[in-house]
Amino acid sequence: MKNKLINLSILFLCICSFSLKSSAQKNYNGKPWHDSLQVIPGKVECEKFDVGGEGIAYHDVDSVNNGSGKLNPNDGTYLNTFRINEGVDISYTKIGGTDDNPYNLVKPEMKQLYVGWTEPGEWIKYSVVVMKGGYYEGILMYTANADGKIALDVDGKPWMEPVLIKSTFSKIEPVAWRQWHHWNKQIIFKRLKLSKGKHVLTLRTVEKGNMNYDFIEFKKVK
Repeated sequence: MKNKLINLSILFLCICSFSLKSSAQKNYNGKPWHDSLQVIPGKVECEKFDVGGEGIAYHDVDSVNNGSGKLNPNDGTYLNTFRINEGVDISYTKIGGTDDNPYNLVKPEMKQLYVGWTEPGEWIKYSVVVMKGGYYEGILMYTANADGKIALDVDGKPWMEPVLIKSTFSKIEPVAWRQWHHWNKQIIFKRLKLSKGKHVLTLRTVEKGNMNYDFIEFKKVK
């Protein structure tokens, strides 16, 4: 009887493991950043994309990180050198009138990492775990100096059709380069279904680019 119970326990664990693996994207060789799945409901932090490199965890138009080590000096600090050798471009919100400017539509937190310098055709993948299956609303924290479009895939399949991301351009902004630093939040989907378990999300820049992505917040809805 004892051996039968042990065998049933092993079978149960195998079934659970298979169901979690089978729900994620097949033949995907990327791994979660720091081996830590991002959790839904919650915020998927855009700079914490998967490990695996160009063509696996992300696609970027060039191999240079235009933020870490370039715009932000390679001084060895965490924020200035975050993922410096990755092609995805990363910066962070700064004080002194850069990201704490009066033209924000939503006040951002300072010293928060984000993905920037986005171009059409680029994409980034995130390994996540959905703790509660059901319907979700998604909110993007972003900047956009012109109208653009993004889309989301789940496990390699289209999940959210391309959606318009509204420009945060301000005609009364006196500093030209700061047009890339007007932060806002936008609901990008209101009621889309996610099953419980592990998944791979793909954030795709579809049109225009020139957007900065801080996070996508997934909120459970009825």
